[in-house]
Amino acid sequence: MQYRPLGRSKLKVSALCLGSMTWGEQNTQKEAFAQIDRAKDAGVNFIDAAEMYPVPPVAATYGETERIIGNFFAERGTREDWILASKVAGPGDWLPHIRDGKTRFTREHLTAALDASLKRLQTDYIDLYQLHWPDRSTNFFGKLGYRHDPDELITPVEDTLEVLDDMVKAGKIRHIGLSNETPWGVSRFLHLAESRGWPRIASIQNPYNLLNRSYEIGLAEMSLREQTGLLAYSPLAFGTLTGKYLNGLQPEKGRLTLFSRFSRYTNPQAQKACARYVQLAREHGMDPAQMALAFVTRQPFVTSNIIGATNMDQLNRNLSSVNMGLTDAILEAIADIHQSQPNPAP
Repeated sequence: MQYRPLGRSKLKVSALCLGSMTWGEQNTQKEAFAQIDRAKDAGVNFIDAAEMYPVPPVAATYGETERIIGNFFAERGTREDWILASKVAGPGDWLPHIRDGKTRFTREHLTAALDASLKRLQTDYIDLYQLHWPDRSTNFFGKLGYRHDPDELITPVEDTLEVLDDMVKAGKIRHIGLSNETPWGVSRFLHLAESRGWPRIASIQNPYNLLNRSYEIGLAEMSLREQTGLLAYSPLAFGTLTGKYLNGLQPEKGRLTLFSRFSRYTNPQAQKACARYVQLAREHGMDPAQMALAFVTRQPFVTSNIIGATNMDQLNRNLSSVNMGLTDAILEAIADIHQSQPNPAP
């Protein structure tokens, strides 16, 4: 396993991070425990969660993923072996079950969210506490065009960062991160941290995969120059880059089979590009999933690649990808596909 600095902190996280959003929905607690044990055996020391998990987020399972992780820590007594990341849900009328819709990044709402997460996780602190999406209308979750609303009511970044500073001083969180953020948001948080002496963001958790390389346009430079590396989520584009959904296939337990609402990576352009990447991997004797993961992990702006699995075979193959190199021929072919079909599923 490779280990990389988390921002400018003293922490070093594994190049693969264990994602958890299926725990409590597609995976039982027993299965989640087995995944954590297996990942640890492979050298993974980094788990990523969120208060709204599992996905899809519904009232009946809200917080279940964090509860499972907390139960693992309580049973195994291994909290100190892990760098634990979680995320606080942002505003929006699509998650009314989360704190009765009180999800702005204000002192009241952030305090309630963090205290509840700590209780579910059965820990006194979270190593990396991330804002799951911005407290403003901007480009995230596949939205390309930006429409500015000067009258929009948002929580000022200053107010949010001041609260996070108090949480760090209280020892409840060690470092902070952003998620689904834009270059403007990242630069604003960095500027305020520098000018006010508040916590500096250590990472940016955004989508990044062969079908969506939009992170490279602006944010990659930010990650490298400012040491705010990417925690890449959806590196397999919701499993499409494994090839298991090609030609209309719907595997019984596949996430896109079970939850048709997730259509980000299933448009015709994405399916066409996906087929080309899968064919490329097979022509070179590689597992398509491992090729896709290896491409993400090797990027210089990536701190950690968040892998997820619903069974042990998937997890083992994903873990093995960290040791796989990509030949010049494969990289040139990937570049050719990307040039002809850039970002078909942003």
